[in-house]
Formats: sequence, C-alpha cells, structure tokens
Amino acid sequence: MITALDHIVLLVRDIDAAVAGYRALLGRAPAWRAERDGVATAIFALANTALELMAPIGDGDGAQRVRAALEAQGEGLASLAFAVGDIEQARHRLSRLGLAPSEVSEGDSRDLGSGRTMRWRRIRAATEATGGVRMFFLERAEPLAPSPAATEAPVDGLDHIVIATPDPERAAALYGARLGLDMKLDRTIAAFDTRFMFFRCGGTVVEIVHRLKDGRSDGPDVLRGVTWATADLAAAHARLRQAGCELSEMRDGRKPGTRVFTVRTGTFGVPTLMIQQGAC
Repeated sequence: MITALDHIVLLVRDIDAAVAGYRALLGRAPAWRAERDGVATAIFALANTALELMAPIGDGDGAQRVRAALEAQGEGLASLAFAVGDIEQARHRLSRLGLAPSEVSEGDSRDLGSGRTMRWRRIRAATEATGGVRMFFLERAEPLAPSPAATEAPVDGLDHIVIATPDPERAAALYGARLGLDMKLDRTIAAFDTRFMFFRCGGTVVEIVHRLKDGRSDGPDVLRGVTWATADLAAAHARLRQAGCELSEMRDGRKPGTRVFTVRTGTFGVPTLMIQQGAC
C-alpha cells in the first residue's frame, strides 16, 4: 500500500524566514512555492522525501486552521504524508484496518515562479486511530521535481524521522502490522534507558522511541525530530557554521560507521541532526 514517505509538514509563522532558514540548512532551493486559502507553502524535494513548510498569510479557512495549530503547539513538525500507488485501494485497506479514513479528496497547487500546476488525491486517517500523529495518504499525478543544490555539501535526503511513543506495542502494531512498514530493528539500549524500533519506508526510516522510565500510557505519539543525510559531513558542518548556525561538534553516531552533529538553531522548532553514513 505505502510506497514511500511522500513528505513531512512543518508549521511556521513566517514563510520567508523559514524558506531562508531551510535553504541554508539543506543547501537547496525550494522546488515549489504556492499560496492558497490564506496559506503559503514551500516544498524542498529531496531524493527520498520532501519537506513542506506551511505558514498563514491571510484570512482564509486554511489560515485559521494553521494559526490555531501554531497557537496550540508552536512551530514544529505537524503531520506525515505517505505516498500510495492507488488511493482507492489505500482507503479500502485503511477502512478494514480500523483507521477510519476520510473520503478521497482532490487537490492542486500552482507554483508561483513557473505557473506550473501539480495535482494529487488524498485521504486522512482518523488521528485517534494513529496514536495522535496526523497522517495523510497521497496519490500524486506526477512526482515532484527535485530541489536544486544551492551550495556545496547539500543535504541529499532524510535519513530518518523520530516519533516518540508512550506505548511501543501500539506503535509497533500501527506502523508494522497496520501500515505495512518493514520493521528492520527492535532494540533496547540500557545505557539510554530507551527502546528503539526502526521501520523502513521507501528510501527512509521511521524511528520509534520509547523511554522505559516513563512506563506505558495511552497518551499521544509525538513527531520528535529529523536526521538529514549528507555525503560530506565535515563540509556541511563548515557550511552551516559559516552561515551562522549554532552547531555541536561532530561525533560518532549510535550506528557504527556513522558521524553526526546537532543543529541547534535555525530549525524552527524541529530537533535536528545531520548524519553521514559510512563516515568511519
């Protein structure tokens, strides 16, 4: 059913500031910018997924919903959109799995720069059935064009997105059995007092984390953060430091053979790491 993580949505208050920030962070120009129903959007399309920035700019219904979400949770990650090959089949399957999907709706967007139009069909699962994470399922008429590199050592793609859960068994059942993602690892690391589950989703990974000391509860899952992949970590570190970002020093990652650093500013509420695979 699910073929990839189509995109993640980040709510921000100022679209131009966020575009400038993520152009610097990702080292890429946005592939798409649009305005509709009082909401401005900008999409950075990477090799394996996309990041959609969304901000209110007017008084439409969409702007009111975005402002309400910003008031409730502040800037940060807001939702996941999974790519599917057949939206009707996906809706049928999600219904059978008890995820109470919406009716199929059609959407379109016009790029402010080129005037091109893209179209899609989508559904939304009931949030109470998805552990509190807002999830959409999207069938695109055609793929997004990639964001062009704007500097050296750009981000190539999303290594993984992190979701914190108070109920790991519920999360395992949702992402594995119900959504059909491929669980690659289920590991508890005593030193971190944390259980980690990794689910392959197309060319990226959904990482579920559970702090053991917190016990289990029926509270909501939370979109916790992202790790972006680059082929040259040292060059990316130098580039971002020159751009004025506050960074940690580079260090070995938890996974053998990886190097990482933390981006501490300019992420608009998103805990962010950069990683290089095979760096050691």
